[in-house]
Amino acid sequence: MNHKKYIQRCLQLAKNGIGTTRPNPSVGAVIVHDNKIIGEGFTSPYGGPHAEVNAINSVQNQELLKEATIYVTLEPCSHHGKTPPCADLIIKKRIPNIVIGSVDTNSLVAGKGIERLKKAGRNVIVGVCEEACKEHHKRFFTVQNKKRPYIILKWAETKDGFIAPLTKDEQKPVWISNAYSQQLVHKWRSEEHAILVGTNTVIADNPSLTVRSWFGNNPVRIVIDKNLRIPSETTVLDGNVKTIVLVDRKERRETRKEKQEVFYEEIDFSSKVAEQICDVLHKHQLQSVIIEGGAHTLQTFIEANLWDEARVFIGDVNFGAGVKHPVFNAKLSSEEKITNDLLRIYKND
Repeated sequence: MNHKKYIQRCLQLAKNGIGTTRPNPSVGAVIVHDNKIIGEGFTSPYGGPHAEVNAINSVQNQELLKEATIYVTLEPCSHHGKTPPCADLIIKKRIPNIVIGSVDTNSLVAGKGIERLKKAGRNVIVGVCEEACKEHHKRFFTVQNKKRPYIILKWAETKDGFIAPLTKDEQKPVWISNAYSQQLVHKWRSEEHAILVGTNTVIADNPSLTVRSWFGNNPVRIVIDKNLRIPSETTVLDGNVKTIVLVDRKERRETRKEKQEVFYEEIDFSSKVAEQICDVLHKHQLQSVIIEGGAHTLQTFIEANLWDEARVFIGDVNFGAGVKHPVFNAKLSSEEKITNDLLRIYKND
């Protein structure tokens, strides 16, 4: 049987749950009988059934499960959470063969699901398309293994290397990328748990940091405001979306009237700022964050080596002068044309 083909199908299905399943990973599952797919599923929004449950429930003739193989991108859970253990359901349904993309590094699972299946006499194969499965579950694994969110740096720069003009006339963004690239950014926002910007970006652009050109959930907004310079009427402080404002320990945040969904967290800006920010995000159980700048904020995370991926648009414009792009050394993972823009993806190995 072509195990790789079916795990690849699992990965296709798993993408449907990205951005909705947190804190659970978005898993894909496929059930095969006699070289034919008879059931499919992916993880429901948090609190709902897992991928294995949805796949099993989709099989019309449940008798076939006793002769089937179930494929999953991630090891079936073996503990009680919001739902019962998936490993127990697989055993109960007498599914004889289980093919797993990657082992779950969560200490509550971490091989225990595989062990339970094997003890029940099931045939278990582990590690099919393992790297692809780990890449898909990168957010979940980063939280489990590094105790911080998966960090994505994102910016757009001109052909001559600037991310913003030195001056501008209006309090709104100066677009470098095209409309298609901008829509892609909104898709990314719907997939990630949080989005972070610095004080100068908010004051200069008054951004919303919400999902507008795509369908999906708004990310949690993280705003650095060391000295409480951001005006209270700014859009990011409107209370419509959960927002975390990072302020200096010496500042009196009581000067601000707190709004529902706007939370203030104190950090010490004198050292290890990126590390402290990661601790705050982990405290709020955020699995991933897009850092959208500006240049100082991006460079802070680069210099602390606290980033996993950089997504850089190169627009078809020149500024001649302006704010220079961040400086970093990283491996180019991929690049693609988006009409007249170039998107480059870097990975921090």
